[in-house]
Amino acid sequence: MKLKRLLLRYYPPGIILEYVQGGELKTKSIDLLDLSPGTDVGTLVEEIRKAEPLITASRKEQVIHLILRLQEKLGQQEDHKFYLFKVLRAHILPLTNVAFNKSGSCFITGSYDRTCKIWDTASGEELHTLEGHRNVVYAIAFNNPYGDKIATGSFDKTCKLWSAETGKCYHTFRGHTAEIVCLSFNLQSTLIATGSMDTTAKLWDIQNGEEVVMLTGHSAEIIALSFNTTGDRIITGSFDHTVAVWDVGTGRKLHILIGHRAEISSAQFNWDCSLIVTGSMDKTCMLWNAVTGIRVATLTGHDDEVLDVCFDYTGQRIATSSADGSARVYNAETKKCIAKLEGHEGEISKICFNSQGSRILTASSDKTARLWDPHTGQCIQILEGHTDEIFSCAFNYKGDIIITGSKDNTCRIWR
Repeated sequence: MKLKRLLLRYYPPGIILEYVQGGELKTKSIDLLDLSPGTDVGTLVEEIRKAEPLITASRKEQVIHLILRLQEKLGQQEDHKFYLFKVLRAHILPLTNVAFNKSGSCFITGSYDRTCKIWDTASGEELHTLEGHRNVVYAIAFNNPYGDKIATGSFDKTCKLWSAETGKCYHTFRGHTAEIVCLSFNLQSTLIATGSMDTTAKLWDIQNGEEVVMLTGHSAEIIALSFNTTGDRIITGSFDHTVAVWDVGTGRKLHILIGHRAEISSAQFNWDCSLIVTGSMDKTCMLWNAVTGIRVATLTGHDDEVLDVCFDYTGQRIATSSADGSARVYNAETKKCIAKLEGHEGEISKICFNSQGSRILTASSDKTARLWDPHTGQCIQILEGHTDEIFSCAFNYKGDIIITGSKDNTCRIWR
């Protein structure tokens, strides 16, 4: 094995190693999830050198330099104020979803008008309309971090794969017997997973357009699914109150996470694939060991349905949003509530961290989106202007652009 070069990954903090093995170029990452501005770099580099034979003595200074750059980035203070940049009336009929590519240079909108549209963020111009579905386009996604492909899932029971550059349709994936309501690319961008009202999920090969495996076993519709970062596991959340963990290669069910007493609303892996978080209409959020399938904790405190849950990029904190109008932040290790985000006057349907972990964004039926400090729970900014419920919100990777989608049929870009 010969090391070719070292690359920096800012969020979550890490170093990517490019190396040659048997004539083939490969990559692996050293995750530095616990790195902070106060970490002793000398000690850390020695630990890395002991664990990673590719980092030889001659590379030591370079690794120190890279970690110092990561520390500098982590130490930068967040006082970015967002201003309304564009209002786009994207479709005649209602919007279903909005999503950014990684940089935020483009975004997509799905609609009841049976199309998905690709937009240029800076100009607000429509780049392409993706036509071909015969019913509502409900679930949409870019294959981030690449951003060269788009998947659309429809009430017409099909999923389509498109070129983000040209708008050309590569494949139509047929096989579900009811509406597709959720979908996801794996991080490696080799597979698309679709979840349906027919109680099954399917994995599809991006290259040849074939169905790879069908995941059966739920007794009600699947409304959430998520790959882990390594791409060898996928979870499906269902209205049957359970979450299933599947082996991606074989389609074998590894675990059923049983414990919630009502429908699942949301489910996600953390970055290092060790934990799964689930949110439910039973007002709780549960934390599970992803390897054993054993419940680690039940996070309580909400007075109404938990509508969304997410990890920060390092997997060290969990955010939950609820129909009770509040959001909460928990420490994933201690399982303690570290902040309560209070101020919305209606249910909060979406919650997300920025990549840096320094801000939380929430979308509410009170027609506002809000930015919060996850450490203190303080509301930093209220994004006002929508005239109806906001059902979708997202940051780009750098955290300097926000998109909000509303039932008022507009998307707003804030930067």
